[in-house]
Order: sequence, then C-alpha cells, then structure tokens
Amino acid sequence: MRLAVQVTPRAGRDEILGWARDPAGRPVLKVRVAAAAVDGGANAALTALVAKALGRPKSAARLVSGQAARFKRLEIDGVEAADLAAAFGPPPGQGLSP
Repeated sequence: MRLAVQVTPRAGRDEILGWARDPAGRPVLKVRVAAAAVDGGANAALTALVAKALGRPKSAARLVSGQAARFKRLEIDGVEAADLAAAFGPPPGQGLSP
C-alpha cells in the first residue's frame, strides 16, 4: 500500500495529526516528528511512527519518494485501505457525509 504524507520535522513530539489535502486536492496524512531533517533522521522517525500506528514492524514501511521534501510517499507492506481507515480515520472524501 502506498501512503502520501506531509511531514513537519523538529516538532515538539512525534504525532499523527490526521488527514488533510495536498495543494492538488489529494488526501495526505499529516505527521509531525521531533527529529530534525538531518542525515535522514526525520524520515526514519516518520517511517517508524507510521509503522507503529499501523501495528507493523519498522521494516514494513519504506520511503519511496520525497526524501528531502515535506510531501512524501511511503510504501507499507501488509496494509490495506481498511487498515489505514481503522488507524487514522477515513481519508477526506471517503467518510460519511454529515
């Protein structure tokens, strides 16, 4: 499963904020990590945090694009759309209308 994320490094703590939309209107998961974007520290913290939230080992999540950007794409083994919705709620546009 591929997952688009928007990461903010050097935050006060590691946390998953939930779903938002990127400038093109596509759903992205907003994440903050305490690690700085130096020597891949923020990327490592991001993959570990997302894997943990999904109940997967760290090795199951890999960064496939956006190594030096705020918008990144992760590939996560053994995860389906229902797993993402259970862990983070439904992405925008896929939930129930009020």
